[in-house]
Amino acid sequence: MKLLYELTMDASISVPNLSKKLGINASVLYSRIKRLIRKKLIKKFTIVIDESLLGYEVKASVGINRDPKYKDAINKSLMEIPLIASISEVTGRFDIIIRVFAKNLESLHTVVIEKVGKIDGIQNTETFVELQKTDKDPVYLNTK
Repeated sequence: MKLLYELTMDASISVPNLSKKLGINASVLYSRIKRLIRKKLIKKFTIVIDESLLGYEVKASVGINRDPKYKDAINKSLMEIPLIASISEVTGRFDIIIRVFAKNLESLHTVVIEKVGKIDGIQNTETFVELQKTDKDPVYLNTK
């Protein structure tokens, strides 16, 4: 868990530096990482981008209710909209929640009203604009 935690905090750390930090022999650590990859516990090493530096100032979650008969067509249409970052089927008052990154409120409006809202089978949407976000370490990686 400590290894996963450290890699989650900085996946670019070198194996020698990580081995010093964790007090584990570098060759042992390297084989543990390879085993975690092989067992698919580690899916990929990636980067975190600050979208605001790319001009995406508005982030929102949009709850969507849909006609179940159009499920596959709706998912396909949502996948084709570039500003949608993720699509999650959920339980509760919505059927789907999408995550949208937009340059401004006008761009968000265009995505939600002109693109998402016009997909056949979409019954209604509710948009939640992100005001502030505080990331927290995943509870399963909490080593303290």
